[in-house]
Amino acid sequence: MKLLAQLPQPDCQVTLFVWNGKYIVKIEQGMLEQTYKLSEMDVTGEAEVRKLVENTVFMNSVRQRFAEMAAALQEAIE
Repeated sequence: MKLLAQLPQPDCQVTLFVWNGKYIVKIEQGMLEQTYKLSEMDVTGEAEVRKLVENTVFMNSVRQRFAEMAAALQEAIE
């Protein structure tokens, strides 16, 4: 797996990889992680993958999903 970039966000860390014909976007917030895989055939290159991370609507949904994940984990622990 080749590391392409680390793109810090105010409240999470975004890491871009390329591996086995796919771009991998790993987003971490504390102990939680989300991973998205995009086929190299579906995007024009790394710049397009970076635009995904810069997309406010996408990142807001990622943040919302983190909140849901944290709540579900907390509920399961209790």
